[in-house]
Amino acid sequence: MSKHSVSRRQALLACAAIALGGAAPARADWDKIRESGALKVAVYNEFAPFSDKGAGIDVDLAGALAARLGLSLNLMPFPADEEVADDLRNMVWKGHYLGYGPADVMLHVPVDNRLMSDNPQVRIFAPYYVETLRLARSAAAIPQFQGIDSLAGKRIGVEKVSIAGMLMLGEGEGRFREQVRIYPSALEALAALKAGQLDAVLAKRSEAEAALRGDPAFPLEDLSFQRMPRSGWAVGMAVRKDDEDLALRLQAALNELAASGELRALFARHGVQQVRP
Repeated sequence: MSKHSVSRRQALLACAAIALGGAAPARADWDKIRESGALKVAVYNEFAPFSDKGAGIDVDLAGALAARLGLSLNLMPFPADEEVADDLRNMVWKGHYLGYGPADVMLHVPVDNRLMSDNPQVRIFAPYYVETLRLARSAAAIPQFQGIDSLAGKRIGVEKVSIAGMLMLGEGEGRFREQVRIYPSALEALAALKAGQLDAVLAKRSEAEAALRGDPAFPLEDLSFQRMPRSGWAVGMAVRKDDEDLALRLQAALNELAASGELRALFARHGVQQVRP
């Protein structure tokens, strides 16, 4: 190795430390990843349109990030635990007691200050999407939408144990409770909407866009709730806290994907409009 290449690496590590607000990493994690030839990326299982059965937005993003780093992709799908903190422990900084994980990076992590504070073992960064809720309605059943009152007497689908379900069931001290229909997933609720079995579905915007693909028969509406921020919530990536070099490289790769339009096109392939913070 030449003195020139050593100095370049040292400079890069110094820049990473400054950019990410920490000291130079104690372990040469990037060197280990580069030597392995593959980037291990953790993605949620059964999480369409982002990752399900080896396909989705996050799967494509994982491949694009690996390619930008000159690596092959080692995808690590995993089932969601009860808390995001459990997922971070299992897939980022420790590994699961059943023997899988940790990965080099985990995708679709909420970029949330409290989550960061409660999980000092990880570094959460590089937001690449802002998720929100949308009401998908049948234009035939609800020709004009004038706010939440337009849902009076209508059949409304939601996913079980979801933010949408909680908000819809609790709205107006439960005034829509008798109208709400619970489905195992938002995709099943949206399929029931298209089949004429529901009049509307409250779901995450990504789910609604991917399922309906801009069909004018099922327009999407922005429905606000007091307990839900209108701006939605950002998701990004997580690596181990001391993996500054890897974090810097992943952030740079994401920036390149965004600047080239590849990130937007990646989302569009799945019918989803890409929105960054």
